[in-house]
Amino acid sequence: MFDLVADVERYPEFVPLCSALKIRQRMAKPDGTEVLVADMTVSFKLVRESFTSRVTLDRANLKILVEYLQGPFSNLENRWTFEPKGEDVCDVGFFLAYEFKSRMLAMLMGSMFDAAFARFSTAFEKRADAIYGRPKLASS
Repeated sequence: MFDLVADVERYPEFVPLCSALKIRQRMAKPDGTEVLVADMTVSFKLVRESFTSRVTLDRANLKILVEYLQGPFSNLENRWTFEPKGEDVCDVGFFLAYEFKSRMLAMLMGSMFDAAFARFSTAFEKRADAIYGRPKLASS
């Protein structure tokens, strides 16, 4: 699952509202993490906004941190955690906090963003099913 979430270039294929994503920079850090700077474009009807984030991929600790750098938000942060529970099972934690800079943009896109972010987990579950297959249930 870490690899699925870390593959940010594929987000436009399955993440709600994500119409484009471009990696500006990719660098390996001495601590073993990989840091990406990426531009994501979100679109809904006639509204199209882009923002830039720093994505830290910490494979050793199974964590991904996304920090806002530039765009229509006053802040945006999300964190992913992955806790293995077996050979083919893990618990995925997802935290998201955001606030728009503009009150007008918040009124226009706020409820739509809330609905889209609520569908994030479903989008990632469907993507995992498509890539890895549905887990087999233990028979009694």
